[in-house]
Amino acid sequence: MNAPVLETEEHQALRAAVAALGKRYGRTYMTRVVREEGHPDELWADAAKLGYLGVNLPEEYGGGGGGIAELSIVLEELGAAGSPLLMMVVSPAICGTVIARFGTEAQKQTWLPGLADGSRTMAFGITEPDAGSNSHRITTTARRDGDDWILTGRKVFISGVDIADATLIVGRTEDARTGKLKPCLFIVPRDAPGFARHRIDMELQAPEKQFELVLDEVRLPSDALVGDEDAGLLQLFAGLNPERIMTAAFSLGMARFALAQAVEYAKERSVWKSPIGAHQAIAHPLAQSHIEIELARLMMQKASRLYDDGDDLGAGEAANMAKFAAADACVKAVDQAVHTLGGNGLTKEFGLASLIVASRVARIAPVSREMILNFVSHQSLGLPKSY
Repeated sequence: MNAPVLETEEHQALRAAVAALGKRYGRTYMTRVVREEGHPDELWADAAKLGYLGVNLPEEYGGGGGGIAELSIVLEELGAAGSPLLMMVVSPAICGTVIARFGTEAQKQTWLPGLADGSRTMAFGITEPDAGSNSHRITTTARRDGDDWILTGRKVFISGVDIADATLIVGRTEDARTGKLKPCLFIVPRDAPGFARHRIDMELQAPEKQFELVLDEVRLPSDALVGDEDAGLLQLFAGLNPERIMTAAFSLGMARFALAQAVEYAKERSVWKSPIGAHQAIAHPLAQSHIEIELARLMMQKASRLYDDGDDLGAGEAANMAKFAAADACVKAVDQAVHTLGGNGLTKEFGLASLIVASRVARIAPVSREMILNFVSHQSLGLPKSY
């Protein structure tokens, strides 16, 4: 059994500081950025200047020397203020972590300082049209050509490629001993010949756009490979576990923002001479949302602690559970918040209507809740696989 994870004074201070930054921007800022088809550059720059973006990266490369626990606090608090930064999930959490753990010294020197100070960003490309959540069906392949690598394939729903300096692409190479394909990670510069992107039109309102990528015989130098060619899934999940933890943080921030809006409204809105929050039909669902948010945060804290302590196996289970719980808590909180406000919940004034779509994303990406249930059923409970 693992001991309960409670936040340190340093973590509490970090929460307060990030919350103050988020309050300076808020939902109004993020709504304006989306409306203008822009990016939250000002918030990104301020978060970087204060050391929040690279809080999980090694100090010797300009980071804060912390871990995913600290980075998840940053994202959650910005989300609770109504201004989450989705690229935090991708750039410092996934790509920064993978490079810090498995990259060469040259790769670390090239990328980590920029990822830490926000001057450089990196996207992450794993999802494919026909693979879905099954990473074993990835068809993007990399083959040797002298000292170079040649990448060919397609990716879909890749966030922020238009603003990223490079994309960390998950491809597959052939194992010389078995002939089977194994996953490997490659840094692909945005201007690499043969590397094309096409924007996907989404109902989701967010500054970070989604893209389909085409890799048409993209030639990369040998040092584009991150880590050991034979490490396979170990390196991949070194990035996927932080992704799940950070998705939980993203969901919790959104849920807290929605709940806070509903609670404030329920205190002030009066019908039949009393605030609607005095009625149990309103109060109890909001209280239940608060409970679900707090429970999900505990699992996220557990997952962060296990990951930062180097327990990849334990972190995998906890990260999936945290993502599952936080996504459900988010969907329910947003739904109840809109219901509490009634017609006002669908107006732009309160900033909740756009979250109806956004909250659903947390249940779908980066891995569906059904795949998490599959993972828990056979990894945690030992039940046989259905596939």
